[in-house]
Amino acid sequence: MGLRLTDILYLKSGRILMTGNPRRIARIILNEWAREGWRILAEGLPFQIEGDVFIGDPFENENFDVYLILNPLARTGNERERLHSWLDSHRDRLVVLYEHKYVGDSITRYPLRNFIDYLLAYRRETVGAEIVNLYRLENGRVVESSKLVRRR
Repeated sequence: MGLRLTDILYLKSGRILMTGNPRRIARIILNEWAREGWRILAEGLPFQIEGDVFIGDPFENENFDVYLILNPLARTGNERERLHSWLDSHRDRLVVLYEHKYVGDSITRYPLRNFIDYLLAYRRETVGAEIVNLYRLENGRVVESSKLVRRR
């Protein structure tokens, strides 16, 4: 049947990279997790979340169910290594990596691809459509993908 957004919604653990500033989709998913009673820790909030969200440094705080990390691709040197190490050691948690810039098929250029399970690439087209490319990755390689188009 293919990969669907609901596959991400019902995850219990995994690392999801959302690119292209997909505020609405990320808000829906994080709101649902908050309604489920999951404890969420965010580096910052690029959008409103209904429910309890703690703001803080994910590298310094354990015992949360969901982590929201902002702009992981903009990190350099030691910050990037620290993030990769942290992601590798937190495979049992849900981690949303929220990136403002769009990255789709070009994810293969980034070492972060080896640490994520899903890539949600959001793009708004000038012709009144929103496109979401959803990829499932294993060991840095795309193993499944789907494309969702919403016309306005």
